[in-house]
Amino acid sequence: MASPELLRAAGLRRTPARLAVLDHLQARDQPASHAELQAALAGVDDITLYRTLATLQGAGLVHRVLGVDGTWRYGANRRGQPGCPGNHAHFLCTACGAMTCLHDQPMPHVQVPPGAVVEGRNFLVFGRCARCADGA
Repeated sequence: MASPELLRAAGLRRTPARLAVLDHLQARDQPASHAELQAALAGVDDITLYRTLATLQGAGLVHRVLGVDGTWRYGANRRGQPGCPGNHAHFLCTACGAMTCLHDQPMPHVQVPPGAVVEGRNFLVFGRCARCADGA
């Protein structure tokens, strides 16, 4: 589904920043850091980018994953489509920082406390990617 329709279905106004961020994240096959988004979206200032990501995440259109490097990365929730669908595992290269979605792999089973409501899942595997491991 295109970004304007996704925003409309989520009950959000179609602002230029929301459209730009959502379009960019949907075009990527892996999550992007705030710095990567800032560099790619020159017309969106820093505060607007933070607020837009929070709004899109709150609407369930974007998910975020925290890398072992302490950097949040954001991806579009594209359920049933190629790309990063959210609620799955990611691999983070500790050498170069590249993050890859690990599709079609079962998430580990985790017992949550009684009465807790799960709003999402995130699992991070980290190590060196093939390119960095070959260079070692």
